[in-house]
Amino acid sequence: MKRIAILGSTGSIGGSALEVLRAHPGELSASLLVAGRQAAELARQVREFRPAVAAVAAPAVYAELCGHLGVSESKGSWEGTKLLCGEGEIVAAVREAAADVVLAAIVGMAGLPGVLAALDAGKVLALANKESLVVAGALVLERARRSGSRIIPVDSEHSAIYQVLQGVRSEELASVILTASGGPFRNTPFAEFAAITPERALKHPQWAMGAKITIDSATMMNKALEVIEARWLFDVASERIEVVVHPQSIIHSMVRLRDETVLAQMSLPDMKGPIAYALRHPEARLPRVMRPLDLTAVRELTFQPVDNERFPGISRARACLDGPKGACAVLNAANEVAVAEFLGHRIGFPSINALIGEALEQFGTSSYETVEDLTNLCSSVTEWARGRANEFSRKRA
Repeated sequence: MKRIAILGSTGSIGGSALEVLRAHPGELSASLLVAGRQAAELARQVREFRPAVAAVAAPAVYAELCGHLGVSESKGSWEGTKLLCGEGEIVAAVREAAADVVLAAIVGMAGLPGVLAALDAGKVLALANKESLVVAGALVLERARRSGSRIIPVDSEHSAIYQVLQGVRSEELASVILTASGGPFRNTPFAEFAAITPERALKHPQWAMGAKITIDSATMMNKALEVIEARWLFDVASERIEVVVHPQSIIHSMVRLRDETVLAQMSLPDMKGPIAYALRHPEARLPRVMRPLDLTAVRELTFQPVDNERFPGISRARACLDGPKGACAVLNAANEVAVAEFLGHRIGFPSINALIGEALEQFGTSSYETVEDLTNLCSSVTEWARGRANEFSRKRA
């Protein structure tokens, strides 16, 4: 039995992880569940999975959680599950959790404290929070080296690369190849981008994901962030990270070896596969996780180059990797604000990339040494980006 701590249990990745646990109750159990705003859903999860600890950051959400479970806030427990509130309490719970694997699935910079806490405690980290490596790759890897913790990627692309690299000697690797679905607008003329609404952008042709990552897919910023993530996970320079558009999302990524052999990992698009792999690795894979891939039903596997003019995020990510240490954090912080403003109907779709570009001009030469420096930098970018987004919104109105 492997004990799993899930940070972000009410999100799309957390929900898929709990489906895996539900299908394999004799092999996986939940020891810690951490959620954001969905108190009712967390209460339902607590009743079903009965973790040792359940936690939220906000007092108002904690009050809702206790109400749904029928206990007083002062009691702080429900039938053996300890109930916690506060970011400091969450970090302490991650460090102290009786967990074999910590699944980090909280979206954005908000997930970094939990990631660092898991690594400091020497736990195996199943990493679905790509932003932690994007903004703090060197710091995260240093924490992992110091504690001896192992990081197993959960993003479908990085999981695919991780899987096919098993048994490949490092000197044999020429490059990693990230595949991208291209999102819903890969063939949409740029002149039509201004008419794209959040509702339209949230309709991904292949994947069912949370709102933020779905918009990132629509702008292809998700692939930009994955380029940065791949640099740290696989210790490859930006020029050794290829990106191709693969609309069918059957090949989840590939590696190119020095003899020009290309190794690929294939399956139907379903996040339960990489989640289950990360939770169980290096033990045997779990059956009954995904539907089988019928190769005779796959009519074609096609590949296209990335249009860097319509989707500049990937070229920006490469420039950030080759620039000052803080540039990647600036890219991520500006993107988080831009996506939130777009989802709130305050800025248009083209303004997402416009805002990111201006933020990089304003803060792109920044650097940092400590987590505190990094936090201050991201706060400054966030504040500036919100103000600039307000200007975009007024002009749009």
